[in-house]
Amino acid sequence: MTADTAPVTETAPAKINLCLHVTGQRADGYHRLDSLVCFTGLGDRVTVRPAKGLSLRITGPFAAGLSAEDNLVLRAARLFGSDRGAAITLDKVLPVASGIGGGSADAAATLRALSRLWGLPRPDDVLSLGADVPVCLSPELQRMQGVGEVLTPLGPAPMLDMLLVNPGVTLATPRVFAGLARRDNAPLGPDMPDPFDTAAWIGWLAEQRNDLEAPALKLAPEIGTVLAALRAQDGCLLARMSGSGATCFALFADDAARDAAGAALRAQYPGWWVAETDEAPV
Repeated sequence: MTADTAPVTETAPAKINLCLHVTGQRADGYHRLDSLVCFTGLGDRVTVRPAKGLSLRITGPFAAGLSAEDNLVLRAARLFGSDRGAAITLDKVLPVASGIGGGSADAAATLRALSRLWGLPRPDDVLSLGADVPVCLSPELQRMQGVGEVLTPLGPAPMLDMLLVNPGVTLATPRVFAGLARRDNAPLGPDMPDPFDTAAWIGWLAEQRNDLEAPALKLAPEIGTVLAALRAQDGCLLARMSGSGATCFALFADDAARDAAGAALRAQYPGWWVAETDEAPV
């Protein structure tokens, strides 16, 4: 296989909103956010190969029910405006519509992969693909503001042990936002400690919020069960819902505590999706 025909693979890591404050709403309906975003060692995979036209094949445990016809991955590919082709494979290992940026991360991985395959710069107008796509282009810890276009890189995230849990519920993001009691909440608190000062940083995170958690709980009370179960596990330092739900995350003191919690939750709730990972892509 020559370099010209070699496939290119990019990982689409799960995006975790460690905190998410809704600070306003624009006249066009888009919400202003203030969020701290990190990425994990767990994610989907996008592989692209040279081809005459654009095509998408979806594999993996969460491929069922996803359409390849109008998938965000193909929209990302078309954003290049190129007449070049690619056969794209999306290996879907993250739950769909679950608050961890799966579709947006897939689109961002497609942009990175095709940029490498075709030798073209990434398109500028990635925000047109969705508010979460710009933040997913880089695996750094980032502060995301505005409607997703104002990004402040904060450097690498600490390699903290994390457990992701979804109760098997899908939530439509617009429905969650529609249930907000107010849209002019306070932004993130000032003076965020160094993320590598683990105790101080997690203490600061605990003082922040996910403003979408309350409306999501009304739509899917199972989220409350997940959060209570995570917080009851030995070694849990912080548990919170990510994004618009229903996936929740928990940070643990070490990998042994995380793994024990994962095993316990799988045994007690066999219908839940439970995944161990790190709070940093690998």
